[in-house]
Amino acid sequence: METIGYAASLVMGLSLGLIGGGGSILTVPILVYLFAIHPVLATAYSLFIVGLTALVGGIGYLKKGEVDLKTGFLFAVPSFIGVYATRAFVLPRVPDHIFTLGSWSVTKPLLIMIVFAVLMVLASISMIRGRKPKADAKPLSAAAKVGLIGLEGLVVGTITGFVGAGGGFLIIPALVVLVGLPMKKAVGTSLFIIAAKSLIGFTGDLQHQVTIDWQLLLIISGIAVVGLAGGMLFSRKLSEAALKKGFGYFVLIMGVFVLGDQISKL
Repeated sequence: METIGYAASLVMGLSLGLIGGGGSILTVPILVYLFAIHPVLATAYSLFIVGLTALVGGIGYLKKGEVDLKTGFLFAVPSFIGVYATRAFVLPRVPDHIFTLGSWSVTKPLLIMIVFAVLMVLASISMIRGRKPKADAKPLSAAAKVGLIGLEGLVVGTITGFVGAGGGFLIIPALVVLVGLPMKKAVGTSLFIIAAKSLIGFTGDLQHQVTIDWQLLLIISGIAVVGLAGGMLFSRKLSEAALKKGFGYFVLIMGVFVLGDQISKL
């Protein structure tokens, strides 16, 4: 299964390179199902893998002048707060056994995976449908934009902290619709935000004496970076809309599978 896991890690990196998001939500299922890593630890591993991969991609976009650092900063600061607080203070306090309802027993790992699967399904629907700003929409004031960007940053950071996803599928629509960034600049900015908040979130786990298999972590990260480089290369030649829709259907299938598998364990 590990061989398949390494191949899947390549696909995850490829997706990040192609569309700047979405691929990160595959990392936790890859770690849990193909590497047999405990779901809680998998969310920590995911933050490191996604963060490092996105950082490499973000540097590539920065060199091409396709990163809006000011907007990235406005989004990233509240996002940092959300992800760090969740990993360092909230998640460790969630009990291993949450509640029992009849014959159903909901544990911490089960809750994380169910929330993750629901998130995958919602993200896939968003990618399949696409999000376009309305032509008759009234432009937001500068203050309103800053407030909305900050609020979404906090929400995305909290989600990232809980399930270990990078949040690119939430960040990119916000940058395009709320800020009005061109798609490629939104992708580059998103990668930088994902990298910073994911790696900061990972430091929250290190405070709790988590045992890290650094060799496995670095191997998977390296493979993902190779996939990302390939994705960035192919992104110049392939239709962005078709890529997003195709990946959306793939994530939908994965999300439904994970959700069904976790519900069967109740």
